[in-house]
Amino acid sequence: MAISVFDLFKVGIGPSSSHTGGPMVAAHRFARGLHRDGLLERTASVRVILYGSLGLTGKGHGSDKAVALGLEGDRPELVDVDTVDERLAAIRSRGSLRLFGTREIPFVVGEHLSFERPPLRLPRPRHQDHEGHRPRHARQIQGDRTRRTCR
Repeated sequence: MAISVFDLFKVGIGPSSSHTGGPMVAAHRFARGLHRDGLLERTASVRVILYGSLGLTGKGHGSDKAVALGLEGDRPELVDVDTVDERLAAIRSRGSLRLFGTREIPFVVGEHLSFERPPLRLPRPRHQDHEGHRPRHARQIQGDRTRRTCR
């Protein structure tokens, strides 16, 4: 069985194809499903929340752009990259998009699309026996009280 380079690598609108291809396909499938099920004309709005790495880095990697274009009916392999910036500017200026290319609905990033950023988890420091490596005080927010811990 022959494998093409196109089977190994997927091209997206960038700057990070890995953060645009999947979100665009998912948004396209969602919009296509609304159309297929006869729900497109009854759809007043959509709300998209990007989680995980898409929520953490998606804005800088173009995931929001890919979602908007996917909701309008585009797919990564067919999107006209020469019109992407112009179309996204039009979506921003109108404050709406054309769901699956037909139904105009409100769409504002921050209101209809948001990034769910996971809490930052820092590694817990290892406490050594040396006095200088142990925490000495912790502040507790209860009025003006400060509580001494780890004596």
